[in-house]
Amino acid sequence: MKNSGILTLIPTPLSEDGILEPRAHALLTKAALEDHANSVFVIEDLKPGRRRWLQFKLPRETVESFILYNEHTANVVAKELLASLQSGKNVFLMSDGGLPAFYDPGVELVKMCHQNHILVTSTPFCNSVVLALALSGFSHKKFWFEGFLPLDSLERTQVIKKLLTQNHTSILMDTPYRMKRVLEEFQESWGSVNHSKKLFLAMDLNSDQESLKLGTPKELLGSITDFKREFILLISE
Repeated sequence: MKNSGILTLIPTPLSEDGILEPRAHALLTKAALEDHANSVFVIEDLKPGRRRWLQFKLPRETVESFILYNEHTANVVAKELLASLQSGKNVFLMSDGGLPAFYDPGVELVKMCHQNHILVTSTPFCNSVVLALALSGFSHKKFWFEGFLPLDSLERTQVIKKLLTQNHTSILMDTPYRMKRVLEEFQESWGSVNHSKKLFLAMDLNSDQESLKLGTPKELLGSITDFKREFILLISE
């Protein structure tokens, strides 16, 4: 059975005269020139997408094979892209400017990838919290940034129970040496309140050791061997 491809989010500059991040440029160039038959390039809008691609000095011939993915096409195209990924092709998702899958239709494609055990990643982006949101596939029309949990044990438990009952996506972070403790604390509170939440754990973003995991606290604790890692934790339906 052929291995699935990878969905890669490609953040692009907000300004028209911005420069594409070097690792993103190298990745797209290699995919376009050396692995074009196995690569799918997805943009938000045809004219801006083509113009920016050429401004970034990416291979000109690729502009003829762009696929449009936006609010008008997402219902149909998302399924087609999922099929391409399942067949082993790599998909590169770009917006007209900024981070794709952050508050745009790309969220649904990322969610479908997680549901079908397809790897999702991103070229470098400067904000770990926003990047973790985009990579999660969780709805974030409204989200709450909790930051660090309190140091006091009772207060920590109260905050965790609050996060498990909120209707929107919540985000927290902590130091690497506390990651296991945080997951264990979520496990302790997991059955004490009614909820249908899942956790999304984004570890070592934009590094060779990047790892994204989705599940219950018990599932995450059972799947991790090295707990001393930089992380962002999301809680959502």
